[in-house]
Amino acid sequence: MFLLIGIAAGAITGIPIGPANVAVIDAAYRHTLRRAMAVGLGSAVGDTIYAGAGVLGVTPVVQTYPSVLTILYAISGVVLLIYGFLTARSQPVQPAITPTDPGASHATLQRREIWSGFTVGFALIMLNPAAIVTWVIIATSLPAHETIAEGIAVAIGVFLGSWAWFALVAYLTHKGKNVLGDKAQWIPRVIGMGLMVYAVYLIFKAVKIAIA
Repeated sequence: MFLLIGIAAGAITGIPIGPANVAVIDAAYRHTLRRAMAVGLGSAVGDTIYAGAGVLGVTPVVQTYPSVLTILYAISGVVLLIYGFLTARSQPVQPAITPTDPGASHATLQRREIWSGFTVGFALIMLNPAAIVTWVIIATSLPAHETIAEGIAVAIGVFLGSWAWFALVAYLTHKGKNVLGDKAQWIPRVIGMGLMVYAVYLIFKAVKIAIA
């Protein structure tokens, strides 16, 4: 049951537009499906770490020190505002250019691409404190787990659900770029504007909590 709850939570929390979704879409359009999948995998691992922290012990700390939420919201707002601005100003989608390295085999270049994508996805989650705020809130609404094993089951479920969602986004984006072609250049701009609006909301929320 806890595994299924984690899968549902992982998939649902991946749906709102955020840096990870933007990075997956960008990788699928401008690079390859393989890189987009790697970005999604890194993001899913980051989600799992934050989910595990929220389910296994961070939630009581945040509840005891509400000021922590203010700081996390403020930092997240600034990070997303900058990322959204850069995304909105990104250049029109261009075909991916495969790096050339006479000394590297095709398999080596693929591994580098996968590792690069994984690092981007993982960093975007870990550098976005709003993610842990989300999981702290979710943890308070989940059925209470009585053992560490049940908490770990939730975290594993989160990984599976999050990874499934990002993989779906990567696949649909990769297929869709063949249909949209050059018209796809408006997508990063719209998503970037959406991120900036959300960032302003987070900053406003941080100010509201601080003065409450």
